[in-house]
Amino acid sequence: MDVAHKDHLLAAFHGLLGAAALLLCVLAEALVFALQRSMTLYLVPVSAMLLLCRYRRRRAAGGSIGLVDFSCLKPPRRLRLPVAGLIEHFNLIGCFDGGSIEFMANAIQSSGMGNETYFPPALHYLPPASTHAHAVQEAHMLFFPALDDLFAKTRVPPSAVGALVVNCSGFCPAPSLTAIIANRYWMRADVKTFNLSGMGCSAGSVGVDVAAGVLRAHSMSYAVVVSAEILTVGWYFGKDHGKLLLNCNFRTGCSAVLVTNNMAAPVKYRLVNMTRTNTTATDRSYRAGYREEDDEGITGFTLGHGVGRMVSELLRAHLVKLSLSILPWREKARYTAALLVSMRRRGQDKLAGSSGSGAAPMPDFRAAADHFCLPSSGKPMILRLGKGLGLGEREMEAALMTFHRFGNQSAAALWYQLAYLEAKGRVRKGDTVWQLGIGSGLKANSLVWERVAVADDVAGGRDGRNALGPWMECIHQYPMWET
Repeated sequence: MDVAHKDHLLAAFHGLLGAAALLLCVLAEALVFALQRSMTLYLVPVSAMLLLCRYRRRRAAGGSIGLVDFSCLKPPRRLRLPVAGLIEHFNLIGCFDGGSIEFMANAIQSSGMGNETYFPPALHYLPPASTHAHAVQEAHMLFFPALDDLFAKTRVPPSAVGALVVNCSGFCPAPSLTAIIANRYWMRADVKTFNLSGMGCSAGSVGVDVAAGVLRAHSMSYAVVVSAEILTVGWYFGKDHGKLLLNCNFRTGCSAVLVTNNMAAPVKYRLVNMTRTNTTATDRSYRAGYREEDDEGITGFTLGHGVGRMVSELLRAHLVKLSLSILPWREKARYTAALLVSMRRRGQDKLAGSSGSGAAPMPDFRAAADHFCLPSSGKPMILRLGKGLGLGEREMEAALMTFHRFGNQSAAALWYQLAYLEAKGRVRKGDTVWQLGIGSGLKANSLVWERVAVADDVAGGRDGRNALGPWMECIHQYPMWET
């Protein structure tokens, strides 16, 4: 039986079951009234109706969400652009002055990016072709191979997908990006589609949250979340250094994720926690990253002044909320004791007139998660964030190596990092993976997954090479540390 038809039949069955239960309670109430029995008997059918409503509400709102599998695009090698070739490309384009080229060259060379990253076809042209048609072609190039691989490895047909979420910050065509996918794969007429834009690198987590909410609210089994950035129309061709960083770090990539509320189906991960925090209400956070025109009328994305400090404030608020949910009790107790001791020492130092030394204690997040996927915003930022979280070189390895190999793919980067960890064979049954995304707004979003599958081939019987995903031809070269 087709999965879509099965979903409709199950929804109809649950509806009939609820109606029958309600009718039975009403008849019981009428029978008690007709027979003039004790007033206490009226409570029996009423209690049954309340329990039924509570069960259905909890079933709809509290169902578990599982990750069936995911796919990450490895662009064709003809789109590869080494660092030296990119700097030469900057010179040949003709729109950048010497100061802008030097700024971008220094930023790229200090970012920790390697020579195997990819640009979309339109940006390889001289001059680059930033047209709407080329942007649509890039969307096709990103979406279709990733989704083809996802449907093949999970053996779930597109007709079984009840909800489709697409994350893309800077490109919103008509018909929409979800319409492009639904048309290509002949998805069913009642598929729920959502296009998320302007959310930056945190959109992948937001997309999973949206998909999980739809799965819990509607009678459907599967949802797909696609994350990509269309660089064809996102490049900046001006001279404002604050807007040139996007040209330096962002590269081509796409991820497709299949989630389900049917935990009886073969799944790789179970969603343990989802935490979202934003500071958008404050003007400083709202203006921390924004798209605007420069003095010459050229549109670009600007990072505001003091964005690092604002991200630190956001993370403090986010981590407090997250730690209450994911830290084990022993770590909570240890951290509370360390915090009290630190406060006491600072009080004593203040009374003694000396300036207290030593940083405030931090929870050990390694007690809550076995593996970490961090924002891919360049080596300096990854190291700063990782050290702030108390992580070591091994915990930051997936983020650093993903940026070196693929650059910053915005919301898709977290899934390339998870693919790295799987390709290395590090994620075992019972392990937890923490995915942290930070995006414009500002917002910080976390997903915590628990590995529930034993083998990597649970979803589709894949062979060893295919299980390596986008890292298939190069995982043996990593980790690659600079000396």
